[in-house]
Amino acid sequence: MRRTMKQFGVLSVLMALAGVAHGAGPQAEVIHWWTSGGESAAVRTFSEAYTAAGGVWVDTAIAVGEQARSVAVNRIVGGTPPAAAQFNTTKQFLDLVEQGMLNNMDDVAAKQGWDKVLPEPVLNVVRVKGHFYAAPVDIHMPTWFWYSKAAFKRAGIANEPKSVDELFAALDKLRAAGLIPLAHGGQPWQESIVFTAMLANVGGSELYLKVLRDRDAKAIQSPAFKEVLLAYKRLQGYVDKGAPGRNWNDATALLITGKAGVQIIGDWAKGEFSTAKQVPERDYGCIPGFGPKSPYIIQGDAFVFPKTSNAETVKAQKLLAEVMLTPATQVAFSNHKGSIPVRMDVDVSKMDACAQKGLAIMKDKSRQLGNGEVYLNPDQNGALSDVLTAYWNRNIPVEKVQKDIAAALSN
Repeated sequence: MRRTMKQFGVLSVLMALAGVAHGAGPQAEVIHWWTSGGESAAVRTFSEAYTAAGGVWVDTAIAVGEQARSVAVNRIVGGTPPAAAQFNTTKQFLDLVEQGMLNNMDDVAAKQGWDKVLPEPVLNVVRVKGHFYAAPVDIHMPTWFWYSKAAFKRAGIANEPKSVDELFAALDKLRAAGLIPLAHGGQPWQESIVFTAMLANVGGSELYLKVLRDRDAKAIQSPAFKEVLLAYKRLQGYVDKGAPGRNWNDATALLITGKAGVQIIGDWAKGEFSTAKQVPERDYGCIPGFGPKSPYIIQGDAFVFPKTSNAETVKAQKLLAEVMLTPATQVAFSNHKGSIPVRMDVDVSKMDACAQKGLAIMKDKSRQLGNGEVYLNPDQNGALSDVLTAYWNRNIPVEKVQKDIAAALSN
C-alpha cells in the first residue's frame, strides 16, 4: 500500500506515542531500502541488536534506493524526519550536511575510535569539516564477478577465468551451451557497475582515478579508455532479451538456478546465494578482480541522523549509531548482507571464502579505491550514467561516447 509523505509522518508520531505509553526505550524510525531476502535478513540483525540494547526499532522499508532517499529527504525538509535514514557512502547526503539538516555523531565516533578503525576512503565521506555526519555500516565492492559452478560445468569450463580475455572466452562457451552467458539487470545503476568493472580491470587503477577523480579530458579521449568502453559494450552482446528492467536479485536468481553463467554485481548478491542455501566455492564462484593489482572498489551504506533538538530522539540516534558499529553486530550484519565490516579491527576469521578474498585485498591500501560516486557529485554521476546507459542500449560510435563522457564530467 502506498503512503504519502504526510501519512509516513503521522504514522511515525503515532508509533512514537505508543512507545512512550508502554514505557519503551529510545524510539528510532529507520528509513532504508533493504527489501530483498538477503537484505531483510541483514537489517534484522540491526533491529535485533538495537532492541537488545534497550531501543525500539520502527522499520520503514522502501524498495529501491532512489525512492527511499527521496522519501527521506522530503520527510526531513517537510519537518517530519525519521530518526535515521539510509544513504550510500557517497556525496549523496552532502547537501543535507551543508544545509545544517543533520545531527553529528561526534560523541559516538570518539567513543568507538572511528578515525582509527575506518578505512580512509570511508572517513573522507562520513567526516565533513571535522564532524561525523553519518554512521557507515558496511563495505561493499560493487564489481565482483559471480559465476554458477553448475553452468560452468554444463558449458565445459574447467577453470575459473583469470583475465578479462578468459572471461570473454567463458561467456562464449556459455552461449554455445545454450545458457544465458551474462545475467544482467537492465537498469542504469547496474550498467554503471558493469562499466566500473571494465574501467577497473581493463583500464587499471591509474586510469580509473584519472577518469573519475581527476576528470582528465586527455585520459577520457585516450586509446586506453577507448578499450575500456569497447569491452563494456562487448559485454552487452552476452545478455538475454529479458534483461531490460530486471532487478539485480532476479538476475542473481538466474545463477542460483543454473540458467545463467556470470553476473557482474556487488557482493550484496552473496546474501541471495546464502538465502538459497548455496555455499561459495561449492555452488558458486566469486572473483573480486583479475590480476594481483586489481583494485578493491569501496562502496557501502551509511545512516544519517536528521537534525532534532528532541532529547529522546538524539538519544535514540546515538544508541543506533553505536549499536550499528559494535564489532559483533558488524560481523553478523555482513554475514547476511554479503558485505565486509566497515571496521578494520573486528575478528573476521569465521566469514566466508568470498569475504576472505575481499579482506585480503583490503589489507593492501594501494588497492583501495573509492567508488565513482565518492569522486563525482550527483549531477556528474547522473550525466555519466545517462551516457553509459545510452551506449549500452543503442548503437553509438565509441568516439562519440568518449566526447559525451568528457562533457558529462566537465560540469
